[in-house]
Amino acid sequence: MNLDPFAEKSDAELYAVLRKVHLSETVSAWGQGLDYEVAEKGENLSVGQRQLLCIARALIRDSKVIVMDEATANVDQESDKLIQQTMKESFGGGDCTVLCIAHRIETIMDSDKILVLDGGEVVEYDTPSALLQLKDGIFQSLVESRRRVGEIR
Repeated sequence: MNLDPFAEKSDAELYAVLRKVHLSETVSAWGQGLDYEVAEKGENLSVGQRQLLCIARALIRDSKVIVMDEATANVDQESDKLIQQTMKESFGGGDCTVLCIAHRIETIMDSDKILVLDGGEVVEYDTPSALLQLKDGIFQSLVESRRRVGEIR
């Protein structure tokens, strides 16, 4: 499974992380436990499982900076919720910096700060609540358009 390629953590620690990312039952069901062989590019895993496995690896390494580039793109709604929940539970305590690149507004609404780019230029940067107060702001406009079509509340 290649969670800990340098064998620095015990199996108990690895399973604790798998529980934290909601993969322990899945790994147990595979029958080979931590010895399960992940195919090249993770082709024998769902997109959601691959994302959760990447989060597990970041937790095992105790990473201080996490970059999530479209972490919930191409996943079903259930996997999206699980990834969001795992991100909040795992990295929401302020022990690390999470740079989240997202196309779904709801993915970033709980962020400490949001940076809005337009044409490669920074046009807005503040807390979500402050950006929502900007009359004619790009972020505020995106959120309102999503609310009108019922994508977010």
